[in-house]
Parts: sequence; C-alpha cells; structure tokens
Amino acid sequence: QVQLVESGGGLVQAGGSLRLSCVASGGTFSRQAMGWFRQAPGKEREFVSAVAKNGITTDYADSVKGRFTISRDSAKNTVYLEMNSLKPEDTAVYYCAADRTYRLGLTRERASYEPWGQGTQVTVSA
Repeated sequence: QVQLVESGGGLVQAGGSLRLSCVASGGTFSRQAMGWFRQAPGKEREFVSAVAKNGITTDYADSVKGRFTISRDSAKNTVYLEMNSLKPEDTAVYYCAADRTYRLGLTRERASYEPWGQGTQVTVSA
C-alpha cells in the first residue's frame, strides 16, 4: 500500500501563495488518481482537488477553482497543489490521498480515498 507524506504548509497572508507537495512511496502511485482534501476546525473534511492517473484530467471544488492548480510528477511519485490568492477561509489542515479504486476518472467521494497522509497545516491571515 502506498504511503503518503505531505509538506509545504505554513502561515501566509491573504493574497499569498503556497505549494503543497505529497510524496508517495511503497505503492502504485502511477496507477491511482490522487486527491487533496482539507479540514478546518469543527468542520467536515472536504474535497479540494483531484488529478487522474493520466496527469491530465483534473477536478476542483468551486471554492478553489481558478486559484488552485493540481499536478503530478510520476518520475518523482509526487502530487502538488499550487495555491494562489489565498483567503482566510482556506485555513485548514490539507491532506492528500490515493484513490483506492484505480478508476480511470476522478471522484470527490472521500470514502474512495485510502490511504491518507498525515496532513499539513495551512493558515491564512487576514
């Protein structure tokens, strides 16, 4: 089973940018779609973005569309989330996860993703 480790979180002012990375090891990264989710205090974990195993098909939550960009580098077994024009409401712990179904397309269903990384904190100040 793949293991996932996120990095790149931090504290940034509103309007700033961050790039999150998620390195996969010990599994079948190239055969799985990858997703990013986030969880703010007191809220459910929500879908942010996903990229298919072809590296071309992507999906974004409406709240981040046009500001965030997901990508993957199969040579490095890494998926990225480039976050621009950050807002205070983007503050959350961000998790990457692998789609365990090996589907061709994408899903936003949290239950389809396993395993998960440990998360990286993103804090956006006003």
